[in-house]
Amino acid sequence: MNLPKVIADLTQAQNNFDSHAYASCFAETAVVFDEGKTHQGKTEIEQWIKKANEEYQTVMEPIEYLPAEEILKAEVSGNFPGSPIVLAYHLVIKDDLIQSLKITG
Repeated sequence: MNLPKVIADLTQAQNNFDSHAYASCFAETAVVFDEGKTHQGKTEIEQWIKKANEEYQTVMEPIEYLPAEEILKAEVSGNFPGSPIVLAYHLVIKDDLIQSLKITG
């Protein structure tokens, strides 16, 4: 699958549980919407993903990328009820960094 570099980097960082590398995929003022919560800026995003990694140990396997909509569909598995699950990552990418990410089921 041909993914933009920033999405490939995000996937690798997630699967390595590397919260710093994960946050590096985002712009300074980026926003993440996940599980009804908003995380704004690299520092909050790094804290959010670090906590999620510790709690859920989530890995993701991209299964489809829709470039026109900037949507990544991935099978996500980890220590959570219902694992594995397919999630949609709604992205806004600008200047090779993620500006916005909304994760939906």
